[in-house]
Amino acid sequence: MSSPPIAGDFVSLLGRHELHPLRAGPPGTAPVETQATTVFAFRFADGVLMAGDRRATAGNLIVTDQVEKVMELDETSLLAIAGVPATAFEMARVLQTSFEYYRRSQLQVLSLPARVRALARLLRENLPMTLQGVGVVVPLFAGVDHAVSPAEPRIYFYDPLGAQFLAVHHAASGSGSGTIRSILAFQERHGSPRPSAMTADQAVAFALRLLMTAAEFDSATGGVNPAAGHFATLKFLRAGGVETVSEARQAAALAG
Repeated sequence: MSSPPIAGDFVSLLGRHELHPLRAGPPGTAPVETQATTVFAFRFADGVLMAGDRRATAGNLIVTDQVEKVMELDETSLLAIAGVPATAFEMARVLQTSFEYYRRSQLQVLSLPARVRALARLLRENLPMTLQGVGVVVPLFAGVDHAVSPAEPRIYFYDPLGAQFLAVHHAASGSGSGTIRSILAFQERHGSPRPSAMTADQAVAFALRLLMTAAEFDSATGGVNPAAGHFATLKFLRAGGVETVSEARQAAALAG
């Protein structure tokens, strides 16, 4: 038996007449979301460099050029996000807490395979949103493998459903990834120096030029513009941990 309507409740009155001012039918297409692009990672002589531009877009609109798309999950793990930042940032917070909880409770660092699977699990749990065309995240992950001697960082890429793949030399994601992946593949096979043989400073300059090239062909990629103070997010992952590349070092790498 339904309860009697409350006098003066206009919303209930609308409901009794099947009028719902805030409820719309299902749209023909998914809503326009904020998207974060472009990210990539490649091996250099001393470890892995992970990079991302700082642009976020919503359709044809530039939302901001200050997004940090490469995040430290712990002392030996990096996550680069392409897709919906709100979902990706929440995944990053969950992983940061999970890795720290394991370290404190078990008095050891979570193994690299377990860290890789933890991200895959979050992507699978996001499957309902992915199938609806909203909340899609296609990340990159880099972590140090302590099971080998000497310890070394490895790069993994994922599909939106959570399948994970080990990258031999490089990986890229986001709207500008096609251009970047092509250049990385060519340079690794035919270039001199190959990315995997570059010094840290050479890798920084190369990464910045990759973003500048991608921005010429993809409006959603922010690129790099030192004159305007627009730089990228660059982080090194070595066996000993993470190092963030400062804007001053980026400017010096381009000038050199």
